[in-house]
Amino acid sequence: MKKSGNKAFLIMTVPALALFFIFHSYPALQGIFYSFTNYKGYGDWDLVGFKNYLNVFQDERALQAYGFTFKFAIISTLLVNVFSLVVAIGLNSKIKLHKTLRALYFLPNILSILIVGYIFNFIFTYFLPDIAKGLGIQALAENILGSPDLAWIGIVIVAVWQAVAFNTILYLAGLVTIPDDLYEAASIDGAGVWRKFWSITFPMIAAFFTINMVLSLKNFLMVFDQIMAMTGGGPGTSTESISLLIFRGGFEGGEFAYQSANAVIYFLIIVIVSVIQLRYLQRREVEM
Repeated sequence: MKKSGNKAFLIMTVPALALFFIFHSYPALQGIFYSFTNYKGYGDWDLVGFKNYLNVFQDERALQAYGFTFKFAIISTLLVNVFSLVVAIGLNSKIKLHKTLRALYFLPNILSILIVGYIFNFIFTYFLPDIAKGLGIQALAENILGSPDLAWIGIVIVAVWQAVAFNTILYLAGLVTIPDDLYEAASIDGAGVWRKFWSITFPMIAAFFTINMVLSLKNFLMVFDQIMAMTGGGPGTSTESISLLIFRGGFEGGEFAYQSANAVIYFLIIVIVSVIQLRYLQRREVEM
């Protein structure tokens, strides 16, 4: 019986591990290797050592992309978690049709990011300016995606709108674990809404807050689809993220090895940021 169990285990796991190695691990290792060469994606190549890595730190376009990506990720992460928590608290209350509202709020998460991006591109380009002109609102009469200074705001709006759904579900999972007795006892002691939130709600869902913050920042640091659908990195390179720069330079610009080095650097940065963020927030959980 034990031998048949081991055989079944191998039959199920070996093909999965083989596919994972072929389509994930091997390409990643191959990319790391090519980052030490001058490979253009075709033809011959030679080893160049750490030259590509040093050039990344001297590339103004890459540094600009890093700056934009971190600005976008930090602002979006904060907005998503604020809105998600507010929505989750509202949906967790005993209001009518709260289950239906939960389903409606989750809809954006199941929509294709590219399709949502194209829809909002149309809204910002035609729909919103036409309405603003009709109402005489000059501040919204122009397409913000065409402005180098304002285009990032449109991307943030779309990214936050779609990401709120998933984070709300996680916060709801945390809120349902809080016993109602705690709120009843707090009400008897005269605690108000804010005191209940800071003394009961937030400490009890601290672990869910940590998960949401780490996942949100990681996902926003890898932003690609929204930018590709809405601005293509423009106007100019004002909304070009690191992921988009790596894609364009590596597959369209003949910089395969150079952008492979950029990808390795970015991977390490995301890992370091996530570990620091996770340890800090977990320490805060203990303090609460």
